[in-house]
Amino acid sequence: MSCSTHSPPATRLAAQIRLLVLDVDGVLTDGRLIYGADGSEAKAFNVRDGLGIKLAMRAGIEVAVISGRGGPAVDRRMAELGIRHVYLEQADKPAALASITADIGAGLDVVACVGDDLPDLVMMERCALGIAVADAHQTVRDAADWVTGHPGGHGAVREVCDLLIAARGN
Repeated sequence: MSCSTHSPPATRLAAQIRLLVLDVDGVLTDGRLIYGADGSEAKAFNVRDGLGIKLAMRAGIEVAVISGRGGPAVDRRMAELGIRHVYLEQADKPAALASITADIGAGLDVVACVGDDLPDLVMMERCALGIAVADAHQTVRDAADWVTGHPGGHGAVREVCDLLIAARGN
């Protein structure tokens, strides 16, 4: 279902979600890597995405981050948001997902996963609700249960959080 409006199946699935899993580069950011002359790395995060995450957590939804990359900017932002389950530099994202679900005692039937590229695909397909950001790779969009109207780093995560919160009736 490649549409930005909430399809009935996506809304139905959203109502059961207890865990939201997010990729970083391309989902929480626009996917660009910015390097300073000193080798430092900078990332831009959308403040509305951050508020959406905080609202989702207040509504009782656990939030986790699984990323193939890491860095001080990601560490800082995840700490600011209060995200407890942060798995960075993960070559095996499905293994990280299994660790998180075991830790919180949840099955994949209550997990939503947001991704943008091929390393996220297996995770998305295993979860109850696989979500692609609007500018995700075509293969990922084709496999998704729902595609956001916003691109990664530009409000896509807020859009997902709003859907999950509304589906819970909060």
